[in-house]
Amino acid sequence: MNNSFLISDSEVLNSDYYKNFIRVNSGKGNLKIHAYAASEALPVSGLKVVISSLIENKKVVFYEGYTDASGMIETLSLPAPKLSFDNLSVPLTVSYDIDASYQGESIPTTFHINMYDGVCVVQNINYVPGGVYGS
Repeated sequence: MNNSFLISDSEVLNSDYYKNFIRVNSGKGNLKIHAYAASEALPVSGLKVVISSLIENKKVVFYEGYTDASGMIETLSLPAPKLSFDNLSVPLTVSYDIDASYQGESIPTTFHINMYDGVCVVQNINYVPGGVYGS
């Protein structure tokens, strides 16, 4: 991962940019990944998923792992802006990118998601064997 930093690196955890990110995003949102093929008929086990966010022009990887036998990655907790009940304005959000690949073959779409405090987001990923994706 060129110009990427893992969230587990002490350099990231001790940096001012990460500490500021966590201060602004002190809440937690949840994310589930569902990977499938054949119009959701077949789960895709072993799909590699990388979840990252751009923090002060640095790509920070929050998660890297694989889908299970049912094509799922269950409930990942990610930082999100704390939900405020002070007013009725639109809730604040933080953006993450999801990149996926299967056996070295990248899925050409980067999924952009917004995380909200206390909300579970489900991201479906349709894998097409052989990489023939529609436009």
